[in-house]
Amino acid sequence: MSSPASAPPAPNNLKRIVAASLIGTTIEWYDFFLYGSAAALVFNKLFFPDSDPLVGTLLSFLTYAVGFAARPLGALVFGHYGDRLGRKKLLVLSLLMMGGATFAIGLLPTHATIGTAAPVLLTVLRLVQGFALGGEWGGAVLLVSEHGDARRRGFWASWPQTGAPAGQLLATGVLSLLTALLSDSAFNSWGWRIPFLLSGVLVMVGLWIRLSVDESPVFKQALAQAETRKAEAEPMPLVAVLRHHWRDVLIAMGARMAENISYYVITAFILVYATTAADLSKQPALNAVLIASAVHFAVIPAWGALSDRIGRRPVYLLGAAGVGLWMFPFFMLIDSGDFGSLLLAVTVGLVLHGAMYAPQAAFFSEMFATRMRYSGASIGAQFASVAAGAPAPLIATALLSEYDSSTPISLYVIASVLLTLVAVGVAKETRHRDLAEPMASPGEAEEASAAPRKQGARSV
Repeated sequence: MSSPASAPPAPNNLKRIVAASLIGTTIEWYDFFLYGSAAALVFNKLFFPDSDPLVGTLLSFLTYAVGFAARPLGALVFGHYGDRLGRKKLLVLSLLMMGGATFAIGLLPTHATIGTAAPVLLTVLRLVQGFALGGEWGGAVLLVSEHGDARRRGFWASWPQTGAPAGQLLATGVLSLLTALLSDSAFNSWGWRIPFLLSGVLVMVGLWIRLSVDESPVFKQALAQAETRKAEAEPMPLVAVLRHHWRDVLIAMGARMAENISYYVITAFILVYATTAADLSKQPALNAVLIASAVHFAVIPAWGALSDRIGRRPVYLLGAAGVGLWMFPFFMLIDSGDFGSLLLAVTVGLVLHGAMYAPQAAFFSEMFATRMRYSGASIGAQFASVAAGAPAPLIATALLSEYDSSTPISLYVIASVLLTLVAVGVAKETRHRDLAEPMASPGEAEEASAAPRKQGARSV
């Protein structure tokens, strides 16, 4: 007998849930990545004009990294209230905050107009972006994971993950189109504002779709059970996570290192490397990221489906090892100065990255119990981003400036891969986990579910 919480939903309803999560995460990542691309291309000139070009890029990437610093705080706040109030309410709030901050960046005066106040305001708005994104990821993947058919959870939960390449595709595509149509002076003067202002329209569309979906049935069941135990003091989600899931939080953080660092080196730092070390113009670099992001989008659901068949860990380990092995060929291909080689370097890198990113949503969701799942998944994912994605373009740019070589950058990525291989290697496989089970850890869930499986009563 399937429990109500774990029974497969109607296909149309599940598709609507997936669409709401995907569109929302696409908009959130569009806003976030747009900043990263602009930091590499124009913010060094507009907000840090008195600096050496490479130093200006470092400073603009520093404000880029500030957004990552705010993500753990967003994970804590959104995770706490998401586990108490529900996934849907917090997802609506995160979308409004992210869209509002991005739209405001499009209206922001530059250094030439208001002086040092310009980079200060830019940093504040970047903090709001990071705070919102810190709460977005956990809620979006949980909404799908907790609605979806357990047998295909890896596939369905991977769709919100495609919001990252879709957002990258949209952000890079808009910037690429504008740089192709406008002169450098026009783009630097006013053209760069258009993609940020466009966010306001996208948010309205995403908000309309996100408001139309239902709350997670697994969460509603857990909330009802908590209501019947009102006499018992329920611990704060953060306290419960640290008490019962501290090992899983560390595993999630370790798993994120190679995935996060490699992604921002491949998609954000490449715009710096290709235009400075490889003597390419920004247009082919943008086009390479644009095409590769489309391939990335396509392969993520395939990797997610594979994780349903052979497990989350094998797919994740394959992606991490592949990225590590690809780093030296990656930079050698870019150094050739040929667009075809550049495209191959980025595409293969993102395909291998997808093998880590696709199963991540289901993998992290399955590590935590329902009433602490938003907090646990968000904390594990977003705290790692401070040490991984936040400084990655900054560290890579500093290494390039210091050594004038890609070798230290490759070694930096490979070091993160080794950490991820260890973290995922010691993790337990989670793909058979029933998300409705109020277990403290995947290991306990497997032990408790073994007996019902033998009796033919396993929920699927």
